[in-house]
Amino acid sequence: MDARRLQYLKALDIDVWRRREGADTIAAAAPVEVAAAAATATTLQPAAANLDWTSLEAAVRGCTLCGLSKTRTQTVFGVGDRNAQWMVIGEAPGADEDREGEPFVGRAGQLLTSMLKAMGLRREQVFIANILKCRPPGNRDPSPEEVAHCMPYLQQQIELVNPRLILCVGRIAAQNLLKTDTPIGKLRGQLHRLPGTERPVVVTYHPAYLLRSPGEKRKAWADLVFAMNTAEGLAPA
Repeated sequence: MDARRLQYLKALDIDVWRRREGADTIAAAAPVEVAAAAATATTLQPAAANLDWTSLEAAVRGCTLCGLSKTRTQTVFGVGDRNAQWMVIGEAPGADEDREGEPFVGRAGQLLTSMLKAMGLRREQVFIANILKCRPPGNRDPSPEEVAHCMPYLQQQIELVNPRLILCVGRIAAQNLLKTDTPIGKLRGQLHRLPGTERPVVVTYHPAYLLRSPGEKRKAWADLVFAMNTAEGLAPA
């Protein structure tokens, strides 16, 4: 582990441990089986299916499918490398993101950037998006209707980016993406597959939760190590 990464781990208040010789890889768990009713991928709406980046971004910007279009300052489409090997998916924009039009720009965003740096990744090397493209008032949980309307946009982003691995941060993002009600504590530490595909998904805590519960950063780092080892073990794209 290089000195720069050690500095980032120190910034995360995570004790550094070194792997024993011959223990460089954490074996990926078998894909988790989800309920049969949830295993079928949501059909892309005509408004999102087969759109290129320019058309998809325009569709999101002009979307009025749910009531969030009346309360948002602006949509939060996503940011980063549109050909990235890694995609990070969160829940929904907060106040800072609603104001600036970019995901993960507040304190949670700063921590996410540090988490990526700890993995040897720059923020610009990944693509970051949310389940919802508009901020729910008061940062409340997204409603099922809002998720249903917005999910096709995210699905098309995933298709366009075509990442090797998705890092899903937070309970709500993980449960909606994987179509399950399993608690995040049981979703962590396992290799999942995006429903209807073979695309690998790894789940960890949301940076905002880690800011409230810094004692869980150690678990989050274990998740990141698991994600790195999983990515290393995948066949080249």
